[in-house]
Amino acid sequence: MSDFVKDLTLSIQKQIDAFTPTIQAKDIGRVLEAGDGIARASGLSAVRAQELVQFENGVMGIAFNLEQDAVGIITLGDYSGIDEGMLVRGTGRIASVPVGDALVGRVVNALGEPIDGKGPINATRFRPIERIAPGVIERKDVKRPVQTGIKPIDAMIPIGRGQRELIIGDRQTGKTALAIDTIINQKGKDLFCIYVAIGQKKAQIARVLNTLEKYGAMEFTTVVLASADDPAAMQYIAPYAGCAIGEEFMETGRDALVVYDDLSKHAWAYRQVSLLLRRPPGREAYPGDVFYLHSRLLERAAQLSDERGGGSLTALPIIETLLGDVSAYIPTNVISITDGQIYLESDLFYSGIRPAVNVGISVSRVGGDAQTKAMKQVAGQLKGDMAAFRELAAFATFGSDLDKATQRQLDRGYRLTEVLKQAQYEPVSLENQVMVMYAGTRGLCDAIPVEKMKAWETAFLRFMETSHPEIGQDIAARKAITPETEAKLKDAIQQFNSGWQG
Repeated sequence: MSDFVKDLTLSIQKQIDAFTPTIQAKDIGRVLEAGDGIARASGLSAVRAQELVQFENGVMGIAFNLEQDAVGIITLGDYSGIDEGMLVRGTGRIASVPVGDALVGRVVNALGEPIDGKGPINATRFRPIERIAPGVIERKDVKRPVQTGIKPIDAMIPIGRGQRELIIGDRQTGKTALAIDTIINQKGKDLFCIYVAIGQKKAQIARVLNTLEKYGAMEFTTVVLASADDPAAMQYIAPYAGCAIGEEFMETGRDALVVYDDLSKHAWAYRQVSLLLRRPPGREAYPGDVFYLHSRLLERAAQLSDERGGGSLTALPIIETLLGDVSAYIPTNVISITDGQIYLESDLFYSGIRPAVNVGISVSRVGGDAQTKAMKQVAGQLKGDMAAFRELAAFATFGSDLDKATQRQLDRGYRLTEVLKQAQYEPVSLENQVMVMYAGTRGLCDAIPVEKMKAWETAFLRFMETSHPEIGQDIAARKAITPETEAKLKDAIQQFNSGWQG
């Protein structure tokens, strides 16, 4: 025993002799004033913009305003314990989040810290939440589709990988449902999804998480959460954190989709921290750089060139309007940044047309380039036809006599409207969409009563799946309709219609 003690003593002595103390300089400051999630500190002479700082009580913050004699800090946690005179030190680390496959299936806060109770995240890489978007030379054309599984969008307002498509509308018109349906439809496809919840109630977020779990979408989804009771600073950095997580997939040659729900609340959070830090207010009290706030975020969505790996990041920002006013400050800003918008209208929603997409003012600036050939073949003129139908239907309400051609156009429009309706959380596969659209646009279901169109569609798809599965399989494989397949499809539709009792 004594020999063991001697050996242990000798070992400890060797470690003590080998130890060389190091002196490390730390940038230390002192809080001048604090409150409402904001602190001003003096003494942080070497701190950098967007650098993480740590208060004496362990709460983190971000250096937001670099003034001549003080630093404005936005706090990323419980600010009630931060008092005047408290020490604060720079960490030397620009605000960043962990990234990589370890985050797939997890729920994290705006700093990338897990909040789902599933243990720590074993990420080996970090990315700064802010970075410069890829330049024009580093990109290539947006040509590959993101299949949303939502008939009116895939047919008329297609979304491509690398695109930024705005979802805009009043509250309770189905904006979040549209984004969640798109995420659910990616099951079994090569698209990683990031859902960023900004300023929402926790009950609403819990419902979204439950839906994603129920449909197996959390297997390829990361949720970044900054709820309504989180500090405004966390709500401000959340979309940048989600974008950084998505960029890791893009930079490694893979495809990712990020949903920002929603950027209206993001702008409110930015306005709050800016006013508290006494930044000059502009229109509607937003600071002058509120356009840059969203443009530098959305510009990071891209389809990278083959030299950069060919990965993509698709962005679906959501904006909430008030009484349908798309000409307000924040909506017009984001409309001008994005590559198109899907406008959801309250009147359509309440009249039972769901998803309540207003085809007339919704647009995809990528257009048919992001569509499969099969969808272009059956729905090439559908958007124009539906917009014309809406105008015609409004005119027809005046009760004037209509000629046969106009009446025929109206009747087909009503049937196509029924075909384009879709239940929530029931995305439709590409081949099923194509077969139904073919019947609708080629007039092969003009004899079906309008009120029975949904029942016809359900029965028709069941018939195609059981009696002619090879037609759907061929469309899914080729992403196009060959003349042989078209002839078979037409015969199958006529065969079904002749035997369908309704």
